[in-house]
Amino acid sequence: MRVLGIDPGLTRCGVGVVDGVAGRPLTMVGVGVVRTPAEAETHDRLVLIERGVEEWLDAHRPEAVAVERVFSQHNVRTVMGTAQASAVAMLCAARRGLPVALHTPSEVKAAVTGSGRAEKAQVGAMVARLLRLDAPPKPADAADALALAICHIWRAPAKNRLQQAHEAQKVQQTQKVQQAMAAQRLKGTRR
Repeated sequence: MRVLGIDPGLTRCGVGVVDGVAGRPLTMVGVGVVRTPAEAETHDRLVLIERGVEEWLDAHRPEAVAVERVFSQHNVRTVMGTAQASAVAMLCAARRGLPVALHTPSEVKAAVTGSGRAEKAQVGAMVARLLRLDAPPKPADAADALALAICHIWRAPAKNRLQQAHEAQKVQQTQKVQQAMAAQRLKGTRR
């Protein structure tokens, strides 16, 4: 599976592509950062992010896109920019019919380091180790994007099995309701 991980940000949007399957060695395909000038208007910055994400999608043809789920921060302005960049990334993937998964920072940290409270340096070090790199990618946004892709590769099979089990349970419940309704109708026609 090839996954494009995106660590959204208005100034620096980390992007990283990883190939692999759960339980096997992973391979980094590419890593980088889509940058926008801080002095530019927000709408212009979002266009630059869209162009950058589209270039990565064209160049690497991922099968899925993993985006960091935006969480509440104290600085509303920062969280708004992050949310806007996140929406652009999801839109680019959705236009192509690619599945999009959102992972929280603590999910990603736990998947990569074993601790949902790991520091940025620990995440970078583990990304380098897991991908057999000489050093953690810089800046941290790039390492975080790779961590998102790794997290998705490792978690997607389990999430898919859970989703399939949930859907099967819903089908069974619907069938039971339909059977009960049919039995009620049959009783009503016998009277």
